[in-house]
Amino acid sequence: MGPLLLLGSALLCSYFQLGRVVNAKESFVIESIALSIEPHTNVPRNTNVTLRCKIKVIQGSEVLSREYGLYKDNEIIYNKTTSSSEDFLYHLPEVRVSNNGRYYCMITIQGAQKTSETERLAVTGLSKPVLRINQSNFTEGEEISAWCSAPGESGPLLFYYYDNSKEIRLHHMNYDTSMAKMRLKDVGRHNIHCSYTVVLKTESVKSVESNTVTVAVRELSITPVLEISPQDNIYEGDRLSITCTVSDFHQSSLNTELILSQENLMLSRGNWYVNYSMIAPTSATHTFQCMLMVGSVRKVDTKSVPVKELFSVPTLTMAPLEVFQRETMTLTCRSDRVAHERLDRSELNYTLFPVDSLIPRSSGLFFGKALLNDFNYTCAARAKGIEKSSKTLTVRPKVFISTPEISVHGRVILGQPFQILCLSVRGSLPITYTLFKDYQQIGKAIVQYPHDQALFTVTVNHTREINKFICEANNKINNKEGVLSRALNATVIVPLGRPVLSVVPNQQDLSEGNNLNLICTVNGTPPITFRWYREGDAQPVSTTTSDRNFKDYEVSVLSKEHSGKYFCEAENRANNKVRSKLISIEVHMAQWKKALIWGVILLVVSVLVLVGCVLYFKSKRVRVDGTSVSVWSERKPESDNDEESTVSNEPDVEYTEVVHPRSADPARAPLKKGTDTVYSELQNVPHGAVDHHDYGSVEYADQNGDQPETGQYHPESNNYPDLPVPVD
Repeated sequence: MGPLLLLGSALLCSYFQLGRVVNAKESFVIESIALSIEPHTNVPRNTNVTLRCKIKVIQGSEVLSREYGLYKDNEIIYNKTTSSSEDFLYHLPEVRVSNNGRYYCMITIQGAQKTSETERLAVTGLSKPVLRINQSNFTEGEEISAWCSAPGESGPLLFYYYDNSKEIRLHHMNYDTSMAKMRLKDVGRHNIHCSYTVVLKTESVKSVESNTVTVAVRELSITPVLEISPQDNIYEGDRLSITCTVSDFHQSSLNTELILSQENLMLSRGNWYVNYSMIAPTSATHTFQCMLMVGSVRKVDTKSVPVKELFSVPTLTMAPLEVFQRETMTLTCRSDRVAHERLDRSELNYTLFPVDSLIPRSSGLFFGKALLNDFNYTCAARAKGIEKSSKTLTVRPKVFISTPEISVHGRVILGQPFQILCLSVRGSLPITYTLFKDYQQIGKAIVQYPHDQALFTVTVNHTREINKFICEANNKINNKEGVLSRALNATVIVPLGRPVLSVVPNQQDLSEGNNLNLICTVNGTPPITFRWYREGDAQPVSTTTSDRNFKDYEVSVLSKEHSGKYFCEAENRANNKVRSKLISIEVHMAQWKKALIWGVILLVVSVLVLVGCVLYFKSKRVRVDGTSVSVWSERKPESDNDEESTVSNEPDVEYTEVVHPRSADPARAPLKKGTDTVYSELQNVPHGAVDHHDYGSVEYADQNGDQPETGQYHPESNNYPDLPVPVD
């Protein structure tokens, strides 16, 4: 019971606490909250501004704790917790542009929050910046100190400094004053002013310009001096003497530096004096510079020296203009222009690089054989310490052309255009290919690049024309004869003519069960694809490809279903489909069926005739005397002459059921009225045979189910024991 009581107490406590929270939450409602800016949202600088947060809360008698928060541009700038129900006030004394922004307030009561609408405060007017400079007269290169202030402004500020309206410096400060150090480059008067910008989160506001301060910059009295000797009529190879000095040595207290350079190449450097000696470079106008550096000051003296050409850059040439592998060639190195007043041509020395590649024969002349691969050569001309090198000459020995191969590109169809390809697998480009037919030129193509092909479009109208084509390949520029290919050998595809469809055996001899061959014959080039169709069918009944001009379709066992109209279709590589005429196939009935039908007919007729004959003869031989009797009839022999009979055969017996009306026989016992069954035995005797037996007739009486008479006896029946016993 103890644990149950504890659990119940805990549940009750939780319930009451929850009830209090619910009641507390339900004891107030934040109806509204609004922010107002007083006296106005747009005010000039130095105005006292109040931000009022007015809240309306519906509550009971309980005192609520209220937490206020004030935000500017989504960042909190002030918060306060109070139990007072009065308006929340925040004061901005003597506002500045830095106070510009979007404000809103938020209230939180026991976890419930509500936010006011946003209001924008706009403050107009910035203080004018003030510029001060430490002095008004400076020497070229001397450092200047300047101060720019924004009286009464706050917040992040950007300060700008201008020299003759050109911005020269930018400072970022969090205070209202900036200090900058600068050097003014040009000599003369400089008008300097400044301005600033208040940097806000969503915008920036720039001030007006400050006061202008005029400063004077005096030129530095010392300058660099550049001297070059000789001054004119300078040739390549002449020695030049160059000096770089300062014009006034008395100001040695200054920290100076001299740099002597030619174009972008530094030649020498020093403090007050630099001397440099060099050989005049190759012919051109060369610029030399003497630069004086004093602190940040740069002073430059520049002179241009024209240098005349002593001899021109040599040119390396090859003879002949093209050379094949292992062929003899000559390289010539020569300077075309020489200053004869300073240099004799015999003073020029020529060298070929690589040195041991060819044998020198005379000045600038080199002899040897071309290599198997490409090779680079250069030469140099030297005189009076001047060396000039030629451009690189690449000797590309040509490869002798191989016998060209002639082939067809694609298929050759009689009467249709096709392409002939000429190709030499070995040989240097460019290669000129010429196509001949019967040794008459019909086309020419030049292959310049490895991926190019010499293709000629021609047409043949007879199959024998294909062997009349031949091509020539030539990669020489001296119009020498080229290399001929063999004659073109290719298969000429002859388009198909109209096929002929024939039938074996003849159409009149087609019977069920026979074999049928539909032979399709066509003129044209094999292989040929044959197709056989029956009229009305979408798909062929047979398809085959043959290397001959004919093909047959065989039906091994014909039936009536094979009757119909047939045609064949042929197609070869010329891609032309041709169709034969229609032929009619009619399958006749099989001979054995005809014979069977006729046999059946004859059998039926024979049976009818035989039955008729039997009936006829029976009607003649049976006596009808008024009573119904049953008899065994014996056929009389056809001849009574026993001596003429040479063959004795077994008699043929026939049983005929004859119904006679019964009549009274005085010689026999009385019989019941009704019908009797008469069995007649007919003996068939071969023609010409003599029957030696003289059978009589035996009669049995069947009295409609009554027992036969046992006392009757016929003497005739005992004389012939071989006769068959009658069966009742």
